[in-house]
Amino acid sequence: MTDCPKGAVPRPTAGALRLVEPSTADPQTIDVARYLEEMSAHCPYLSPSAERRLTTWSVYQATGDRNAVEEGLFHACVDAAERLRSLMRRPHGLLRCENVVLLGEVPGVSHRDLLMWPHWALKNLYSSVGIMFGKFCAGIEERTRSGARTPASPVSFLPVRAAIRRRDPFFLHADPDLAAALATADDEGRDVFASLSPSRDWTEIRTWARHLLPPTRPFPPSGTP
Repeated sequence: MTDCPKGAVPRPTAGALRLVEPSTADPQTIDVARYLEEMSAHCPYLSPSAERRLTTWSVYQATGDRNAVEEGLFHACVDAAERLRSLMRRPHGLLRCENVVLLGEVPGVSHRDLLMWPHWALKNLYSSVGIMFGKFCAGIEERTRSGARTPASPVSFLPVRAAIRRRDPFFLHADPDLAAALATADDEGRDVFASLSPSRDWTEIRTWARHLLPPTRPFPPSGTP
């Protein structure tokens, strides 16, 4: 399998995101050491991943409008997912996790809303090949499936990692189709974009993702296409 599936050429983000720090296990522009330590109590795979320097961080700064930043985040995560696909079968491949961090602000738009559409589209594209995407917003406490509180993240980010098929489908209980796809995931190297427009245009991808929303999961407007 190649690093990028056939035809899935990453699109430029037109300056909507500025790369502050490329992928590294020791980010200097953000402080996540304590957060990782505290989160290890909730994720049994995090410590062995971090110890092997397989948990990495790519840091971006928002410099565009809402639509452009969403597009930039989406394609940054696609790049991370395709790299991960090429590495998952290597030793400790299932412990790899690339975290795509968003810094900066888009006036009038929360980080929660900026992450929403890229996260939803990515889950629908990649669940069937065993890639899991998370979503964490700075300063917001999350809850585990058992109801336990997790520490608030110091930054907003989208984690991209290999799915744990015996655990992760439970996190998608609100989206049974995605849970089923993840539970039977098999990556034979196919192009996850094959059924979409060859242009990979973000507006078209977001429209496609909107049509996959369950009736009880309305998302906020996406701004100007």
